[in-house]
Amino acid sequence: MRRVCVMLMVLALAAPAWAQQGIPGFRVSRQFQLERLGENHWRATGEVEMEQGDMRFSADIADYYTDTGLLVASGNVVFVSGKSRIAADKVEFNTKTRTGIFYTAWGTTSLGDRVEKSMFGTQEPDAYFYGEKIEKLGPRKYRITKGAFTTCVQPEPRWEIVSSSATVTLEKYAILRNSVLRVKGVPLFYLPIFYYPVQSDDRATGFLIPAYGSSTVRGQSISNAFFWAVNRSVDATVFHDLFLRSGQGAGGEFRYVASAASQGQVRAYWLNEKEASYVNNGVTVNTPARRSYEIRAVASQALPARLRARANVDYFSDITTQQTYQGNLYDATRGQRVIGGNVAGSWGANSLNATFNRTEYFYGDLNSSVYGATPRVSFSRAPRTLGPVPVYWSGGGEFTRQTRLDRAGDIEVDSGLDRLALGGQLRFPFTKLPYFTVNSSLAYSLTRYSESLVAGVQTEEPLWRKYFDVRASAVGPVFTRIFDTPNNGYASKFKHVIEPNVSFQRISFIENFDQIVKLDSFDTIYGGSSTWQYGLTNRVLAKRTSNNQARELLNVSVSQTYYADPRASQFDASYSSSYLIRPPSNYSPVLVNTVVSPTEQVSANLRLEYDHEVDEISSLRLAGSYGWKDAALITSGWSQRRVTETRKDNYWNAGGTFRLLNGRVGGAFAFDYDFARDYLMQQRYVGYYHAQCCGFTVEFQRYNFALFDPRFPVPSDTRFNVSVTLAGVGTFSNLLGAFTGQGSSRSY
Repeated sequence: MRRVCVMLMVLALAAPAWAQQGIPGFRVSRQFQLERLGENHWRATGEVEMEQGDMRFSADIADYYTDTGLLVASGNVVFVSGKSRIAADKVEFNTKTRTGIFYTAWGTTSLGDRVEKSMFGTQEPDAYFYGEKIEKLGPRKYRITKGAFTTCVQPEPRWEIVSSSATVTLEKYAILRNSVLRVKGVPLFYLPIFYYPVQSDDRATGFLIPAYGSSTVRGQSISNAFFWAVNRSVDATVFHDLFLRSGQGAGGEFRYVASAASQGQVRAYWLNEKEASYVNNGVTVNTPARRSYEIRAVASQALPARLRARANVDYFSDITTQQTYQGNLYDATRGQRVIGGNVAGSWGANSLNATFNRTEYFYGDLNSSVYGATPRVSFSRAPRTLGPVPVYWSGGGEFTRQTRLDRAGDIEVDSGLDRLALGGQLRFPFTKLPYFTVNSSLAYSLTRYSESLVAGVQTEEPLWRKYFDVRASAVGPVFTRIFDTPNNGYASKFKHVIEPNVSFQRISFIENFDQIVKLDSFDTIYGGSSTWQYGLTNRVLAKRTSNNQARELLNVSVSQTYYADPRASQFDASYSSSYLIRPPSNYSPVLVNTVVSPTEQVSANLRLEYDHEVDEISSLRLAGSYGWKDAALITSGWSQRRVTETRKDNYWNAGGTFRLLNGRVGGAFAFDYDFARDYLMQQRYVGYYHAQCCGFTVEFQRYNFALFDPRFPVPSDTRFNVSVTLAGVGTFSNLLGAFTGQGSSRSY
């Protein structure tokens, strides 16, 4: 659509050189009458049709003045070049100055493969234009008077932009005055002046189509965006949202791709809320005026000396605003903000890693805990053999400034400290048989803490921790049996594999374990105990008859851990219930992992922990999906976990997407239910219709806020959003998660 008029006029208005009966430069494809009316005046009549290069000129009558270079043609005037065509009732064209006027002109052109065809629905990416008068003002400049253009090329275009005048500069821009967007003949909006880009690189600067929305909290809203195509590798988008009930917001998105290893994206959003009143169960609730902001960024950058840097920011200033306004369920329910960065490099067997990470978890709006490493610097050396002996050694060290800050209202407790860890490892691979594998290792760890616990109180007294870690593991012997089923239409062969496994770990006694300030899992390593982990894995594979390729149909593994010291069971990160309320035990819960995938369209997985101490399932996650060709995908999941003796987390979610009629109709849906609190967290429906050259997307969401939380003015927020799509014109979603997105934008 960007070159609706421009490409046609370049081809159509190029000045011809005549070539028939003494007028060189043209090939004659039809016979017509040619007469000389004066010394410099030639007239061609009849079915006039001449060709020059890939350009063809046709008319009923054509007058050409050799002294001035003026060409005047009328009656079914047509210029054709390649896939472009322009027609007019009359044309006056000066072949010397290459300027002229087309009267009552119209035409079409194909945009070909330069643009994404999916933006045009089921239509080919063509453009149509017309005008009472089209003037060629210069080599690259044109004016259209009382005309219109559209990329909806059909007998009755579904949409078009009509303007009193339009000035077009090739491969730069078009300026339209008194322009009106009409959809199916109905005017939608008017702009006194409209800047429309027509750059040659298909990434154009300009305004995107506005989106309309409605919400219980925000009221009616209109979202606008301006896209700036800096170049092929850099762009920026500016957003503005007007909420009639609660205020307004503004934001921006900046993206760049310098290379495959150097790229980034930054999003920022500011929300200015005004005072508002709501009725909640017959009671009027007033919300104060406030300002908040949100910043999200992710970037990677290749550095000299084989270094690579990464950064990520996910930060908001007000947790209540974040959870009130976000339409994306993950952002609306999460209570954490993150700032992180990393620089890493490797040189042969040596690697260096420096990380900064600060994560704050909120509990309500006033209480929070801050975790992180500010910074963490580590050095490691990859395993290398000790001469000819098949023994591998590795080592490394790490310095960390452990951050831990607990806030409760105005009270802050800082538990952060410095930690320096050094260590090395020897690994002994005994056998690499395909049916039996044995590995063992010996490691030593030495750690210095800048602070420790004295009588349960954290003080600045340093502490050293040291221990040996001995491990051995074995997989096998592996038992395999193959079942031939040549007459089975599903699979020609089935394979059943049984893999027993066992591992042993012994950590030497850590005499000052109770004095260590435990901030992460590295600090909770429990010594003076031996553990045995044992399990059995069953796998079923099938070689498909259709493609003769093997795929795994079923994978079931059952495992458990035995602790010589029952207290060690409370510090095992392999089980989700270890750090909760489970009492010390010699045995861990029984862990079951199951993955089922009978076809490429159907899959399911189950993970559960059965605690024999209380005779119940302490943790369970069940998820599955079903896909039907490329038309539909349905997913569902259920999770349950025992948090305390009287409370369990219990969630269910389901969702799906579908595409019908070759993508012309589609949509998505999502449900999230909290069984423990017995309320539907959200229900969401998105539907779209894209046919021929225009379409629309509609979204409905009902989001229920946390029960009995006074921070939210209403118990639930009903949200409705509408976005219109025109062929070849960009669209977007706002930065608050409309249409299940996060500020996605697209150029013209």
